[in-house]
Amino acid sequence: MTPTRIPRPRRSARWAVGATALAAAVATALLGGPAPAQAAADNGLLCDTSPTNTFTLKADDDYIATPDGNSIYMWSYANEVRGHFQFPGPTLCVTSGQKVTVVLHNTLPEATSIVFPGQKGVVANGAPAQPQFDGGGSLTSLVQAAPARTGTVTYTFTAGSPGTYLYKSGTDVSKQVQMGMYGALVVRPDGHPDRVNSRADSAFSPTHEYLFLLSELDPEAHLAVERGGPIDWTTFKARYFLINGRSMPDTLAPNNASWLPNQPYGAFVHIRAYDATTNPLPATIRYLNAGTVDYPFHPHGSDERVVNQDGQPVQGDGGQDLSYLKYDIDVQPGQSIDVLMDWRDVEHWNELTNPVPTNLPAITDQLLVGTDTWFSESPYLGVKNPLPANITDNNVCGEYYHVAHSHALQQATNYGAAFGGMMTVFRIDPVAGCTTN
Repeated sequence: MTPTRIPRPRRSARWAVGATALAAAVATALLGGPAPAQAAADNGLLCDTSPTNTFTLKADDDYIATPDGNSIYMWSYANEVRGHFQFPGPTLCVTSGQKVTVVLHNTLPEATSIVFPGQKGVVANGAPAQPQFDGGGSLTSLVQAAPARTGTVTYTFTAGSPGTYLYKSGTDVSKQVQMGMYGALVVRPDGHPDRVNSRADSAFSPTHEYLFLLSELDPEAHLAVERGGPIDWTTFKARYFLINGRSMPDTLAPNNASWLPNQPYGAFVHIRAYDATTNPLPATIRYLNAGTVDYPFHPHGSDERVVNQDGQPVQGDGGQDLSYLKYDIDVQPGQSIDVLMDWRDVEHWNELTNPVPTNLPAITDQLLVGTDTWFSESPYLGVKNPLPANITDNNVCGEYYHVAHSHALQQATNYGAAFGGMMTVFRIDPVAGCTTN
């Protein structure tokens, strides 16, 4: 594979032509268009499952695209049944207590492996998974590896405590994880796939399940590997910050967006306001950090309830509930945090019976930027007011749109350009009156 690429971003044909396609596809996602056949409702979590919990992954190389027109050389995994490279690796969904088998076929120019942090009793090619050393006693891999080009290794383990876990390369870890050798493992409670953990109070709506796999990359490091040279770690500087292998605005695009063939996972969250009768269960968001620094992630306008951390329920020794509401979810390197999220109309604002105590400025006094808007011209959930004729109205039924991003603002950029990077949008629909939820 030798496509033309660049080490730094530029405006490109993809930006000029793809922007229109992006806007159309994002509108499709936001306005409730049909989801791909593999997708959960609302373009949520996409799971790779197997009736025997057996997965065959291929370590391979290819390119990903960034919204500013860059093309970046990556290593990652493909589900060999589908045969298509993807970044990050496939999200593997299994059940606690069941045996899992992962076969790794390696096509890369160097040995590689997979470690499964949080899983016990992992076996590699029939022997306990354990560190490997060369003849001089130097560590070569954290576990048994598949040799370069044509090697194979088979890992087996019994899925542990319900929760979310990172799987990643255990060979030349700094380099290979930076190159993209990682993915998510979701372990579900036996008999309760609609719970985050084994506790009944961790139940969530199965059609509102989301994964945020957070990471960063330095395109210069990737260019060095592409050219067959070493990475100069003394000059390493992350330039792109990703959710599920994409940066804003691509994070808003649907799962399996056609113009992102190697980046199948979106990060757009779509929920409905809480209602005890019609919508009693929250959404769940599974946060994972595959990077090297903390990612303080938060949505505007809502707390999230932390119920699981590193595959363990947040509870006391006696089983008492110790879950807690948090506005800023600080996800540390290698860590997983599972949250429940619902949006509650606490103030019950109503334009007739309980109006917001501030007058909305007249349209003539508002600055409406660009050709698209998600604002309904009303502060009341479920209410739409007229917009100027020159504005494209992308608001369906008076729903809210909340930005969600890393609060370390340098991580909300694409190569330093703001309103990119580790950022997405949460859509909140009213309890009733919206047919696209």
